[in-house]
Amino acid sequence: MPKPRIAAIVTEYRPNSHADVIVGKFLRALPCDDGLHAPRIEIASLYLDQVNPSDTGLETARAFGVPVFPSVRAAVTLGGDVPAVDGVLVIGEHGDYPLNEKGQKLYPRRHLFEQVAGTLAGAGRSVPVFVDKHLSYNWPDALWIVERARELGMPLMAGSSLPVCWRRPWLETPPDARLETALAIGYGDLEAYGFHALEVLQCMVERRAGGEKGVARVRCLEGAQVWEWLVGDGAMSALAEAAAGALSEPRGPWSAAPRLAPGAAAFVLEYRDGMRGAVLMLEGYCRSFAYAAVAHNTVNACEFVLQGGGPHAHFSYLCRNIEEMFLERRPAYPVERTLLTTGVLAAAMDSRYAGHTWIETPDLAVHYTPDEAPHRPTGPRPSGVTLAPWPPEGM
Repeated sequence: MPKPRIAAIVTEYRPNSHADVIVGKFLRALPCDDGLHAPRIEIASLYLDQVNPSDTGLETARAFGVPVFPSVRAAVTLGGDVPAVDGVLVIGEHGDYPLNEKGQKLYPRRHLFEQVAGTLAGAGRSVPVFVDKHLSYNWPDALWIVERARELGMPLMAGSSLPVCWRRPWLETPPDARLETALAIGYGDLEAYGFHALEVLQCMVERRAGGEKGVARVRCLEGAQVWEWLVGDGAMSALAEAAAGALSEPRGPWSAAPRLAPGAAAFVLEYRDGMRGAVLMLEGYCRSFAYAAVAHNTVNACEFVLQGGGPHAHFSYLCRNIEEMFLERRPAYPVERTLLTTGVLAAAMDSRYAGHTWIETPDLAVHYTPDEAPHRPTGPRPSGVTLAPWPPEGM
């Protein structure tokens, strides 16, 4: 049986870019703890929105015999008149795009998706689409993407690799857990990495009793405001200390965090069912992600572990779930998670721009019941062939 043919629509392809660590695995192999998995799909075409000095996309395409097309439409039709692929990857991450006044990178994710959707709709076709990371830098575009996919009957997935990476120790929210407070720790750029930290939080709390009902309001805090807020909120302060305790390599004890992370930021969330959530962005204090919550009167915490070099094998697990959607023509987990985290991130950036005020979010009444991703590691750290040289010899 022939492999599904996939069009890769990317903003930039360079070493260790999201295009490289996703498309590159589908061209070579998917290294996981249990072995090297052969791709079950075929990259049939490539569109590059930008070819910058560090580009390796053109060279990679030549090496693997993948045609590079000058437009999204041509990549989806393989240069013909009608769609000729069985699925589409939209990887709108990295590249020379401007920041707006709110500090948001204006990646053209809606623009790229709209061209894919229009090409398919014009021919009466529908194929599965994966959109890497958050759906857009703004809520209207993110909602439009999801609603357009529904209108076309298009299976749609999106999001981060964090929900399908390693956890140390393994921790999962019991489906009957009545969470009151939950917190995630992250690091790095406030928007780009803040999204990953929100996906850490959301992939855990969405499993709580009653399912997900959405977020009522959001606030962003920065600098001294973060530490003042924690001093005044005993429950969140305890969770922050517990999550920090799960980090394998913090740059100091938790008591030193205010000094080590003077530019700290927090996203504070009030959910529609009364639960409170938060994300702490602690650049300078840590270089990994962690989570803590109280369930059944017990504080539980874990680290979300990424592979910092080599094959970046956490993307292998993301790729295996993307493959599953392309093969089965249904999402491996709900796009509503990423719709909600996209909206929360946009509201947090609005709050920051508006002077760190609360932003009411009536549009974020996103209801869904989570599905468990079929492909996830269960160990505490990368192992097996994920530790071997990458790419493997001959690939």
